[in-house]
Amino acid sequence: MQLHMLHLDDALLPQLRLMNACKLFSARETDVRTSGRVIRLWGGEDALRELAQMLPDFEQPTLTFSGSGDFHHVTALLLERLSQRVAQPFTLIHFDNHPDWVHFKVGMHCGSWINRVASLPAIAKAITIGVSSHDLDWPEFKRANLRLLCEGWLELFPYAHLPSRVWRQYGRGAGYTQRGHAIVWRTMTEMDETDFLRLLLSRINTDSIYITIDKDVLAEQEAITNWDQGWMKLEQLCGIVQALGDRFRIIGADVIGDYSRPAYGGGAWPVAMKRLESFIDQPRRRLGVGEVAACNEVSNLALLKTFQEVMA
Repeated sequence: MQLHMLHLDDALLPQLRLMNACKLFSARETDVRTSGRVIRLWGGEDALRELAQMLPDFEQPTLTFSGSGDFHHVTALLLERLSQRVAQPFTLIHFDNHPDWVHFKVGMHCGSWINRVASLPAIAKAITIGVSSHDLDWPEFKRANLRLLCEGWLELFPYAHLPSRVWRQYGRGAGYTQRGHAIVWRTMTEMDETDFLRLLLSRINTDSIYITIDKDVLAEQEAITNWDQGWMKLEQLCGIVQALGDRFRIIGADVIGDYSRPAYGGGAWPVAMKRLESFIDQPRRRLGVGEVAACNEVSNLALLKTFQEVMA
């Protein structure tokens, strides 16, 4: 396994035990914080293309730590690079408190990147796990691309959620049934962990998988992020990753969802719009660097250990 520290912000640098552990793994570090300020939350195609050219190529399966969840759309750039060199289709496993499926017309948003990778022939299917956010409330009004569900390319298993109110018809899929104007989800909490794991493994029809983890899927006691958080426990998340690695070949993975104080670039208008968006969508917190680093370092080290075992 190759370890890659992608510094889009300052989130990882205060985690001294993590950084020391990465040195033991001969991690490659890529400092793109200047570009990170421009594409944080969302970025135009020119800025994204420029960042993509800065990303290194790896010949072996790579685990990338990327900082804040404001950068989850960078996963799409990693997947585009990976898809150019894999011979067989693979399944994308996506842990997140948000489905990241909104329509976004100009460039790419951290909440829209699933739509971008849906066009990659190398990805046979995506499975999103752990959502419990309000994104599933009236999803059509929130610009959700529910077409991916009814086409079967995307399967979504919330951690816990009430039925979603919709107007159009979307049929049924592995993770939901439509009853009138309601999508009734098949949630993790309605199954015990063994049954959910059995179901998840049965939904993967490729030999290889890619795993992306946004740590906002975790409960607040387990991680500190820039976003509202879900209910999954770290032990449960690591257990699922372990089970996936025991059954399938992991050809790559990334971990995001650390906290960093937002810093934007790219011009006055984008900066103003992003500040407004973060004010509306993100919780407002006053956090000390030491408190954040101590909490997130625990989850990052646990995930590093788990991936080292399953990607060795």
